[in-house]
Amino acid sequence: MQAIVERCCFLDIGQASLVSCMLVGPSNRKPRKEVRTFSTMTADLLGLREWLGSEGCTQVGMESTGVYWEPIYNILEGYFDLVVGNAQHIKNVPGRKTDVKDSEWGADLLRHGLIRKSFVPARPFRELRQLTRYRRKLVEERSAERNRVQKALETANVKLASVASDVFGVSGMLMLRAIIHGESNPAVLAEHAKGVLRGKIPRLKLALDGRVREHHRFILQRQLERLDGFEGDIAEVTAEIDRRLAPYQAQIALLTSIPGVDRTLASAILAEIGVDMGAFHSANHLAAWAGVCPGNNESAGRRGRTRARMGNKALTTALVEAGHSAGRAKGSHLRAKYLSVASRAGRKCAAMAVGHQILVAIYYMLKRCEAFRDRGEAHLDQAAKARTVASLVRRLRSLGFQVNLSATEPLPGAIPLDPRPPVVPLLA
Repeated sequence: MQAIVERCCFLDIGQASLVSCMLVGPSNRKPRKEVRTFSTMTADLLGLREWLGSEGCTQVGMESTGVYWEPIYNILEGYFDLVVGNAQHIKNVPGRKTDVKDSEWGADLLRHGLIRKSFVPARPFRELRQLTRYRRKLVEERSAERNRVQKALETANVKLASVASDVFGVSGMLMLRAIIHGESNPAVLAEHAKGVLRGKIPRLKLALDGRVREHHRFILQRQLERLDGFEGDIAEVTAEIDRRLAPYQAQIALLTSIPGVDRTLASAILAEIGVDMGAFHSANHLAAWAGVCPGNNESAGRRGRTRARMGNKALTTALVEAGHSAGRAKGSHLRAKYLSVASRAGRKCAAMAVGHQILVAIYYMLKRCEAFRDRGEAHLDQAAKARTVASLVRRLRSLGFQVNLSATEPLPGAIPLDPRPPVVPLLA
C-alpha cells in the first residue's frame, strides 16, 4: 500500500507518560523509525513539540483516550496537523499489546492515511463544553441532594411531598427552615403555605404532623446549606456560559425556535457541535457521531433490531431531554412523532427518535441560517395518507388498470391526478 505522509508521528498516551513513534522517509522507501518516551508534564510536552518540529514532522496522530489526550492536543495545536482517532479503529492484532508496539502500529496507519479524524471543536467551544458539562453535573448533584432531603423527611414521618407538588418551592422551603429552627406545630408550619397551596392547609396539617428529632434537624440543615451552595454555583456557571455565548446569539435564537429546546439545552448542544456544520459530511454523519441513530445489524438480507450507537454522551443526554420536552409541545409534528413511536416502542425510544429529528433539523438550520419550520401535528397523518394512496395506485396499475383520482378535499403530498379515464379493466 502506498504511503501518503513522509514525516509523521503517532503518540500512545497514558496518564503519566506517552510513547511516540516517528516515521521519516519518502513514500516509496522504508521509513526511518525513532521511538521516544516522554512524561505528560508540561515541560516534557514542550520538549516533545520541539523534537517534532526539529524533525520536520507534519502530521501527529493520537487516540482519544479519556481526557489524557487533551493536554497533549492543547500543546501541539497550531503547530502540526493533528489527527485524533477513535481507539476502536486503531486496534492492533491481539497478542501484540505494548505501548511501543501500539505507537508503531498507529504510526504505520497514520503514514498510510488509514486513521480517520475525529471531530474536535475549536478551542472556544471546547472551553464552553467543559462549562456546560459542569453545569449539568451540578444540576444532577442538586437533584441527588434533594432526594436525600426527601428521604430525611420520610424517616421523620413528614409527608410534605404527598401534598405539595414542589417541596423545594417557596412554601416548601419556608416550612423546611421552620422545622430546622425547632418548630413542630403542624398548624404553625402549614401557615407558611403560599398561593394555591393555601387551599390544602387541612391536608398540610396532617402531612406535617411528624416526629422530627434533633438529628433530623441537624441533617436537614446541612442538606439545605448544600442546596443553597448548588444554587449559587449553578447561577455563576450559567452567567459565565452566557458571557461566552454572547457572539453566538443568532445561533441560540435559531435553536430555541425548536419546540422542546430552551436556552439551557441550546447552549449545551451548541457547545458540543459548534456552529460550523462543515465539519460533518451530512446530517446523518452528525447523528451517528452523536449516538442518536441505530446501528446496523444485517445478515443474509435480514435486518434485526439494534441499540443506538455509542456517541457523544453529553449531546445524547441533551437531545433525549429535548425529545421528551418536544413530546409535550402541542401542535408540533415532533409531538406527533413522539406519540407515534411511544405507542409501539415506549417513551424512551420515542425521545431518542425525536432527539434524532431535532439534531437533523439543527444541522440544516445552522448550515443554512434558517429558523425551524414546524409542519404541524397533522403532518404525519397526511404523509401516511399520501403514501397509502400512492401505494394503492401503483398496485392497481400493476394489475392492468388505468387510474384517475379525484380527492374530495385537498391532500397535501398526494400524487398528481391522472388525466386518463376512470378505473376500467383492460382485459375482458
